[in-house]
Amino acid sequence: MAAERQGDSGYRLKFHETLGPATQMAIVTNLLKSRLQGDLGPPLSPRRKTPMILYLMRHANAGTVRENPTLDLKRGLVKDGKEQCMLMARVLGAMKAPIDVIVSSPLKRARQTAQLVGTELGYDSQVEVSEALGLNGSYSAFQDLLVKYADREGVLAVGHNPNLFQFLGRLTTGNGAASIRMRKGSIARVDLSNHPPRLQMLIDPRTARAIYASVTKSSRPKTSRK
Repeated sequence: MAAERQGDSGYRLKFHETLGPATQMAIVTNLLKSRLQGDLGPPLSPRRKTPMILYLMRHANAGTVRENPTLDLKRGLVKDGKEQCMLMARVLGAMKAPIDVIVSSPLKRARQTAQLVGTELGYDSQVEVSEALGLNGSYSAFQDLLVKYADREGVLAVGHNPNLFQFLGRLTTGNGAASIRMRKGSIARVDLSNHPPRLQMLIDPRTARAIYASVTKSSRPKTSRK
C-alpha cells in the first residue's frame, strides 16, 4: 500500500491487489488514527467545508475603553457607532451580499453591531453568538466556526481586534504573515472557495462615507446661472 500526498486535499491510497477488504479497512483506520495524532502533517484543508463568502466585521465605535475590565465588557455602541452600522449595512446591501447567517462575539458592542446591521439588511433570523469571536477566541475555534456553517452561502462574523486581523491574516496567507488593519466598523469580504482564501475587499466607515459623499455630489442636478 502507498499513500501519496495530493497537495492540501489529503492523501490518495493505493492498495496492493492481494490485500483483502478487512486488511484495507485496518490500514485506513490506522491512518486516521495517525491523522488525529498529527503524524501525517497538516490537517486536511477545510476549503470544501467553509462558506463560499465570509464577511468579517469589526464591531462599530463603542467609545472609550473603560479601566474596569468588568465594566468594559458591558460597553455598548455610541451614537457614531450606530451610524457606522447603518452605513456599513448599506454597503453590504449595495453589494447584494448573500448573507444567510450572522454570528457575533458575546460582548455587547459586537452583538449590537451584528443586530443593527442585520436589522438594516432585513435579516429576520436570530443573531447567533460564538465564543470563537470573543476576546479570547483562538484561530482553531474560528476554523471550527467556519466548518459549522459550511452549508451557508455567506456568513457575517462580528468580532474584535486583535483577533480579527490575526484571523484574517492567517486565513488568507496560511501563516499569519499578513498584517491587515481593521478600523472599527470595517468589513472584509473573503472568498473561501479559493485556496488559499482570497481577500476581495476591505472597507471601513470612513472610506464608505467618502464614497457616498462623492456619489451624492456627482448626482446633484446642475443649476444654470442666468
